[in-house]
Amino acid sequence: MSDLEIWITIAALVAATALTRSSFWLVGHHITIPPRIQEMLRFAPACALAAIVAPDIAFGPGGELNISLANPKLLAGIASIAFYLLRRNMLHTIIFGMLVFTVLRVTQVFGVAG
Repeated sequence: MSDLEIWITIAALVAATALTRSSFWLVGHHITIPPRIQEMLRFAPACALAAIVAPDIAFGPGGELNISLANPKLLAGIASIAFYLLRRNMLHTIIFGMLVFTVLRVTQVFGVAG
């Protein structure tokens, strides 16, 4: 690719990004979203987060499914879910989950467990 082609590509990507992000701002007040759709959109961030986190927890580095008890990410995820159900505090859940994951990884790396 020549320098001109690279700059044209960058300019096209900037324009596409600006247009798609500003379209809601420019015409958003003219569109009425039904209450049912608004209610469903409340769950979109949680679904997006789950779609990002779940594959990282359940799959190994080679893309193979790893749902064994030797998977520290899976165990930390399960422990985090249980902790959240008991405490209902997201910040404490994140800290607890990272502590559990760190302990599991350290014991796995240094061979303390199994």
